Amino acid sequence: MPKSDDSPETSLPRREPPIGFGQWNSEEVRRVGGEVIEILADYLAALPERPVQPPLPADVATRRSIPAPGTASTADAVLAEFREHIAPYPFGNGHPGFFGWVNSPPDVMGIFAELLASMMNPSCAGGQHAAIELERQLVGWMREMFSFPEESMGLFVSGGSAATLTALVVARHVKTPFDVRQEGLQSNPRPLVAYLGLDAHTCATKAFELLGIGRKNLRVIANDADGRLDPRELRARIRADLDRGDTQPFAIVASAGTATHGSIDPIDAIADIAAEFDLWLHVDGSYGAPAILAPAYRERLEPLKRADSLALDPHKWFCAPVEAGFVLCRHGAAMRDSFRLVPAYIREDDDRADAPFWFSEWGLQQTRGFRALKVWMLWKHHGTAGLAEAISGDIVLAEYLADLLRGDPEFELWEPQSLSIVCFRHVAPDGTPEEVDDHNRRILGQVQARGQVFPTSTSIRGRFWLRACIVNPWTTRREVDLLVQTVRETGARLSDKAS
Repeated sequence: MPKSDDSPETSLPRREPPIGFGQWNSEEVRRVGGEVIEILADYLAALPERPVQPPLPADVATRRSIPAPGTASTADAVLAEFREHIAPYPFGNGHPGFFGWVNSPPDVMGIFAELLASMMNPSCAGGQHAAIELERQLVGWMREMFSFPEESMGLFVSGGSAATLTALVVARHVKTPFDVRQEGLQSNPRPLVAYLGLDAHTCATKAFELLGIGRKNLRVIANDADGRLDPRELRARIRADLDRGDTQPFAIVASAGTATHGSIDPIDAIADIAAEFDLWLHVDGSYGAPAILAPAYRERLEPLKRADSLALDPHKWFCAPVEAGFVLCRHGAAMRDSFRLVPAYIREDDDRADAPFWFSEWGLQQTRGFRALKVWMLWKHHGTAGLAEAISGDIVLAEYLADLLRGDPEFELWEPQSLSIVCFRHVAPDGTPEEVDDHNRRILGQVQARGQVFPTSTSIRGRFWLRACIVNPWTTRREVDLLVQTVRETGARLSDKAS
């Protein structure tokens, strides 16, 4: 006779949850969750009155050496430590006076979405669950936004760097005249060669290095007078490589909004060249591609539909919390062929019409977070019209800043100004180019230290420029005016000291 489940021989002692794991009943979740929301609300409300990037006190910096905790702490103690030692010292990108790099504030609906995504904590490798279907829906939205064909495919990744790497893996797979996955690049009789602009993001160079192309096989194409990749030189360099015959051109990387000064490469002309020589065209639209929603840039970005692949960063101009990158590939079947390697424990029958969908077959990651939810929730919350309005507003503010600087004898403005980036210099009286560079370096350090506004810098044609990038829907003319005023006053003070 079988023994009962509660017999002494078969029963096991009831497992008690470890310390910390066992505290969470519904009442405690509501109580601590309410405290988290209070922290969030207080943090956002206080941002405009705080320094943009507060200096990190020595006692906070040295906390990195604190050993791992051996015993449990209460939720209240952990939140108190966050309030005191972490929240007051942010990167600064939530502040309306932050003009640095290309870092937006997180959208509040996106913040809530991060919480809900973490609550579900699914693996988005694939399967039959809501997170997968939602990401597939977003692939369709992205496809529609950029007029990509129905057979195109995309997926969420960590950011533009991962998106570019993913896209160029597909490019290498498609354009290599043998099975590169099986044979490796060691079987290639001629080195692969790729072409990219002078101001292409460094993630493209990293991707080519990781793919085994080698930096010596990259052709950096000079800019035209407007700071864009020059199609005439591009065609000439490709033709020269083909005529020489000892290398194999395979890919071009163009930019839809460089991080340097926001320039948009002539995508249509570059797409013509890619078609002429049968090369893969990847466009880095991590920053600028969403400006296709803005009427002022719709026509200029419409040729993105001709790209073979496109990198996007919703954690930039969509204000999604980091990390949220996206790669869109015109050739969905080729994308799958580049990555598909299905473990036996996952798939028994992948030919059924109702078989689960696996994003892991289109990219590098197996286990993937629920990144799509934050983009979906903020897109639903604002609508395409709301996103377009926010992006257009940033562009108008950048044009306002350029108008303030243009023609002012105290400033030099980089032209043409593009998208929401403005590059400028305070002019040191009678200074050499090197002295003007040093003058603006000192201005930058002092302006950032004051904490009211936070520009950064860039290099254009070997010279040092101040740079302001506006990707914050909370930024207003007040912060723009303050930026000009602060740079002007700081520059004048430094000039007086020098004289």
